[in-house]
Amino acid sequence: MSESANEQRVASPTASADEILKIDDYRFTEESVCIVTGAGSGIGRATAIALAGNGMTVVGTDIDESSLAETADRVVALDLDGTFEQVGADLTSDADLKRIVTTAADHGSIRYLANVAGIQHIDPIEAFPMDTYDAMHQIMLRAPLYLSKLCLPHIRSTDDGVGCVGNMCSAHGHYVTADKVAYNITKFGLRGLTQSIAAEGNGTVRSFSVSTGYVKTPLVTDQLSDTADQRGLSVDAVIEDVMLGQARATEMMTPIDVANLFVFGFSKHAAHLNGGDLLFDDGMTLTYE
Repeated sequence: MSESANEQRVASPTASADEILKIDDYRFTEESVCIVTGAGSGIGRATAIALAGNGMTVVGTDIDESSLAETADRVVALDLDGTFEQVGADLTSDADLKRIVTTAADHGSIRYLANVAGIQHIDPIEAFPMDTYDAMHQIMLRAPLYLSKLCLPHIRSTDDGVGCVGNMCSAHGHYVTADKVAYNITKFGLRGLTQSIAAEGNGTVRSFSVSTGYVKTPLVTDQLSDTADQRGLSVDAVIEDVMLGQARATEMMTPIDVANLFVFGFSKHAAHLNGGDLLFDDGMTLTYE
């Protein structure tokens, strides 16, 4: 069966160099390292590309090493000012988390961390498999905490002690929808982690979260059929009524749109963004029909 026009609307696009938000920030240099999780696809890949486009050294990590290699190839093809180093790793392994940070420190001064990696599973609470919950918790909440813990000493040891942790949250970190209990819990938890880092950052180590509605990523397209089955809807109805129904826009954000929010959040222009959330959800959570 061919893809519907709606399914094509949510297909993940490829970021181009001219879509990258470029910011003149004296800390955005090749000496400054940013770790990006989930860098093999979707928002993680776009974030890695956008930060490399701003002259940084990006250490991207993902469990899928072939996808990481594709990200590396894309950075080269775009001829960006920064560089991309890849580290295949499993975010459920403490040894791998330590290796990510150790490797990143070999490439410069760790100043930024973008916790982007995420997975999804759709089931009602009564049927939700706890091993899946445990994996989602480890990847989407425990790993961001542990990576933050490991990165903070590196950030504090930079020449000025200034750096930032950005966490990929969601509209589901503000309000929940059915059949996504693990996703809802981890996204609410990421907002708590963001605020905790800000509380302990002494004004030099900032943190922020990014909350969006549905974005054109493989994570979204991969959940279309499951959501349709759970709700007794067609795939087209899921896109129109569930993903776009409460939003005030007719098109979803693209991964590079979200990546540019990380560029801004890490930059000098966001000096007063500390513990806050960048809510770019097309009005999904704050407006009602």
